[in-house]
Amino acid sequence: MLNYVFLSVSCACAAVLLCFYVGIKSTPSRLLSRQELSLYDGQEGSKGVYLAILGQVFDVQTGIKHYGPGGAYRFMAGLLVGRFYSESGVATEDLLRVEAVLKEGQQIKAKFEEQTRRFPACNSEWSPASGGRVWCSTNSGGLQRSWTGVPRKLFSPGARGVQCVCVKDTSAATKNLNLQEYEGCSTYADSCSVRK
Repeated sequence: MLNYVFLSVSCACAAVLLCFYVGIKSTPSRLLSRQELSLYDGQEGSKGVYLAILGQVFDVQTGIKHYGPGGAYRFMAGLLVGRFYSESGVATEDLLRVEAVLKEGQQIKAKFEEQTRRFPACNSEWSPASGGRVWCSTNSGGLQRSWTGVPRKLFSPGARGVQCVCVKDTSAATKNLNLQEYEGCSTYADSCSVRK
């Protein structure tokens, strides 16, 4: 069930992002029934192309190539995606649950981004002849910063395997049980050979 919710939320978020990308605006506030919304499905003779996501209705006429006949998202136009508002416009339990999941997802994302800033990924290379190497630079992990750091193995609870990250403060790294030095590599080296 949780995977279904995340998939539904992901699809809804992708559709919202596409609406913003092509400059689509939410329609003026008014309540539409499923029957009324179905009149805006983009088919020949329809009143236009509307899309409802989490109870918000978008006029997607400017994105007709995406939502109209033959478009990749044509199956969504004119359909109410979920029951998120009552007929009087009051948010339903379904909407509140989705909003709670979105909030939790934003918190998880914020934690991940904080960890990525604190421990950016290492650069790495591997060849059959020389084996592997990991190293840190001021731009490793795609994050520009003022410090280089040293490579460490990061063990994350629930993750399979380890991730190479760059650690700024080696003294703090020795206190973190989830970080380990690479075997055979100096504590302060910014590059380490990795065994095959």
